[in-house]
Amino acid sequence: MVAGVTASIAVNIKSQLVGVGDLGTPRVPVNVEALLSLTAGTDATSKANVLFADTRTLAASATENLDLAGALADALGATFTAAEVVAIYVKAAAGNTNSVVLFGAASNAFNGPLSGTTPKLTLAPGDFALLTCKNGWTVTAGTGDLILVANSGSGTPVSYDIVVIGRTVAA
Repeated sequence: MVAGVTASIAVNIKSQLVGVGDLGTPRVPVNVEALLSLTAGTDATSKANVLFADTRTLAASATENLDLAGALADALGATFTAAEVVAIYVKAAAGNTNSVVLFGAASNAFNGPLSGTTPKLTLAPGDFALLTCKNGWTVTAGTGDLILVANSGSGTPVSYDIVVIGRTVAA
């Protein structure tokens, strides 16, 4: 068995648009499914060998930088050091009062899927985001490796779940 990360990352949207009509109720189903399968390794796209997962809490008005190149520890105690990130999942706790804001670190920002000089992703209580790139977003140690996470307001802390999957070698 090859050491690394295996994952099935799926999106499944089953929805229905319902209208009003003279001779009945028109319905239009919209079903979307997508799957990204990752296998252990670093030698090609759709492969991964590092995973960071945590539930974190920020005090009122607080921020933190998640360093993707050598400062985080994975669930096995190993240092999480990614050369590329292939998936990011973040969920703001439903019980939060404030939002969780991500990306846009003042320096050494890793903005992965976002572009521009100050990109932000805001998750209201209970919201979540899943971002994937089987080819990998480049992490550059020391200049492009920090995900800023911020509590959007004062008065109460926020909690969030985060999963980052990557590889230590650019594919």
